[in-house]
Amino acid sequence: MTDGADKTTRKPIIGITMGEPAGVGPEVVVKALADPSIRKLGRFVIYGMNELLAYAADLAELDTFWWRLQHDSPRAGFDLVHDVVVLDYDEYSMLGTSVHKPTKPGGQASLRFLDDAVAATRKPIEEGGIDALVTAPVCKESWQMAGCRFPGHTEFLQHRMKAKRVAMMFQAPKLNVVLATVHVALMDIRNLLTIGRVFDPIELGHAAMQQIGVPNPRIAVCGLNPHASENGQFGDEESRIIKPAIDMARELGIDVQGPLPADTVFGPAIAGKYDLVVAMYHDQGLIPVKMLAFDKAVNVTLGLPIVRTSPDHGTAFDIVGKNQANPGSMQAAIRLAANLASGEIANNTP
Repeated sequence: MTDGADKTTRKPIIGITMGEPAGVGPEVVVKALADPSIRKLGRFVIYGMNELLAYAADLAELDTFWWRLQHDSPRAGFDLVHDVVVLDYDEYSMLGTSVHKPTKPGGQASLRFLDDAVAATRKPIEEGGIDALVTAPVCKESWQMAGCRFPGHTEFLQHRMKAKRVAMMFQAPKLNVVLATVHVALMDIRNLLTIGRVFDPIELGHAAMQQIGVPNPRIAVCGLNPHASENGQFGDEESRIIKPAIDMARELGIDVQGPLPADTVFGPAIAGKYDLVVAMYHDQGLIPVKMLAFDKAVNVTLGLPIVRTSPDHGTAFDIVGKNQANPGSMQAAIRLAANLASGEIANNTP
């Protein structure tokens, strides 16, 4: 930065990818940043399409509040003067206004936004770098049509950033959940679950909870099978895989309990008995999160060298163009990214 601000006081620069052009990404991004209290948290660079963002703003009867730059403009690596800048990929302008379904061009566009945003995380701030990344929803089918072999953001970012281990955590006002496995078929989980796959989210989740202000997090670990196998009556994964991972975590001084039946653990967690629940698979953890806080939950990728958050919902093709998308989860994702990035800026200052 060259605006004279000290590193400990400057606002974090948050990159936001627009996601699937045919989805609700443009709408939730515009609505979230239209809130002045959100814009006060940092400065923002949107990787997306100005045409769709402006269309979403018009439907919501919002004034344009951003500055547009062509994404390949020499000024794209400039000192950020405006609070919100859109790096416009107008070569994809034919997308999103009428076709609200998975497409190959849609996948190509959303991958391009993400690819360039990831590149920006490696740049110095004065050369167009960003402090944190917030990603709007993508369509995994569009990615597949575009030839992408990754099933989602988490796997893409782990590969691009060469992270040895990552975990997907969902942060909500009354419930925090981290997953041992993510985008895999239910029938494949038994073959993928290992002691390390259970231990990593416990350890990464413990560190993440400390980072967001819980000094001694209390962690509950779900079993894989009904009733946490009830002493081996419904499988042996609890004794063979999950309990050894819990024992390893306890040896590190982590306060962790389990394996516990997944159908009874979330109530006590919501009531405050546990600060974090480790779920064994996607729907085991996401059903309670989305029932409790669909418009407030935030997806956080743990284990990356940068802060990355996203809203806890999908592309919602069925409501695109109807001005019905709720920006609450996107606002929460931006708030969390800004808070985490601000802490990292302060901690990294000599």
